Amino acid sequence: MARKIRIDDLDLQILRCLQRDARRSFREIAKELEVAAGTVQARIRRMQGAGIIKGYTVLVDPAKLGYSLTALTLIQADGRYLVEVEREIAKYKNVCCVYDITGEFDIAVVARFRDRDSMNKFIKSILAHPHVKRTVTNVVLNVVEEDLRVKL
Repeated sequence: MARKIRIDDLDLQILRCLQRDARRSFREIAKELEVAAGTVQARIRRMQGAGIIKGYTVLVDPAKLGYSLTALTLIQADGRYLVEVEREIAKYKNVCCVYDITGEFDIAVVARFRDRDSMNKFIKSILAHPHVKRTVTNVVLNVVEEDLRVKL
């Protein structure tokens, strides 16, 4: 289990550096922040141990990989099976985000598709789930801002 730690300004500066380019070495980050490389290494390991840094990844352009269609699907589900439905939906390869939400709907799903046919199959497979009552799907026309990183 990840332990809770206090984050200070140096930790935030290190996180900002990693968010800009996670491939940077401890030495490069240390030079930019004018601290010792060992300090950067220890801080990063501490934040990894606390679960603040969950991993490292590459940001890709989905449209350039053929995923030019993004949809937001709102789902009403049987409350007793809500977690089960959310976990099953999260397993779909094209699903980016699954949120447990308040309001008229229970779940919000963001997913990417190559074409309308694959989106149609996805929606129908969700509707086929015995504990899904209703869905409403919205297709994204233009992406104005899309960045799931925390702005530090």
